[in-house]
Amino acid sequence: MKTSRRFPKSIVSAIRDAKILGIRAGTKPHRIIGIWAVVVAGRVFVRSYSLKPRRWWRTFQEEPRGVIQVDGRQIKVRPVFTRSERLKTVVDRAYREKYNTPGSLIFVKGFRLKKRRDTTTELVPL
Repeated sequence: MKTSRRFPKSIVSAIRDAKILGIRAGTKPHRIIGIWAVVVAGRVFVRSYSLKPRRWWRTFQEEPRGVIQVDGRQIKVRPVFTRSERLKTVVDRAYREKYNTPGSLIFVKGFRLKKRRDTTTELVPL
């Protein structure tokens, strides 16, 4: 049976409306952490602010499976690493629109740096 590359609309809406998305990368037991996520054309995108080893984005590179937590549900996901510069630009705009408080803007600006833009990752159901 073919798995869908899209989340149900209710999940996408919940991610779009929430400021924080719970995520756990890999299959080893550890806690779920909170990250920022945006929705673009019904697709869920995330970026890593920290590029240090043992962070969620690095874990996804080594083991491309994980879980997101939305509305109290855990949903298995896999990452799709984005290479499209056009799509990265649209994700830049989505972050700027969603996280627009004065305290958030420094991180939004940091997300526009090449090293962080290059972590743009789409999450799809597993």
